[in-house]
Amino acid sequence: MALHITGDTAADALLTDNPLALLVGMLLDQQVPMETAFAGPLKIEQRTGATDAAAIAHMDPDAFLAAFKQTPSVHRFPGSMAARVQTLCQELVDSWGGDAAALWTEGDPSGPEVLKRLKALPGFGEQKAKIFLALLGKQYGFTGEGWREASAPYGEEGSFRSVADIVSPESLAKVREHKKAMKAASKAKA
Repeated sequence: MALHITGDTAADALLTDNPLALLVGMLLDQQVPMETAFAGPLKIEQRTGATDAAAIAHMDPDAFLAAFKQTPSVHRFPGSMAARVQTLCQELVDSWGGDAAALWTEGDPSGPEVLKRLKALPGFGEQKAKIFLALLGKQYGFTGEGWREASAPYGEEGSFRSVADIVSPESLAKVREHKKAMKAASKAKA
């Protein structure tokens, strides 16, 4: 199955083929448009040549930051996000042998177990972990028992809440509408 998140064929192919790229895209998905966040891994690869967790974790932090800052920048906040990506990659090296996919494949884990593993990662709180779990279940072929319940409400079938639901330009528009409505409701409460 192929992911269609960014609208850029090369960026989407990298997300589809490289589990680390998908995980890094999710990490970057804050305070920037989803397409920008998930296109970030391709920019990182193009600028550094690094495609695996060990290579990224062991890069000189200043050189990695310089790659993040190149125009167009990888993220709106290149300093903090470059450091977060390297920290995430170091955690993957230390705890998962550098294999991002091991988070959802090692030991045939259930949905709740994968959620627990994701929440243990630096930069992955409850919501981000649930969205990523829903993305794995809806689009990446993860079938661990209880993944929909563990990722609720993002795992709900037919919803348009997050990146997990983007499969086309039309679904992207629906997700944007949902996020806009949620932001408006949040502002109205405040």
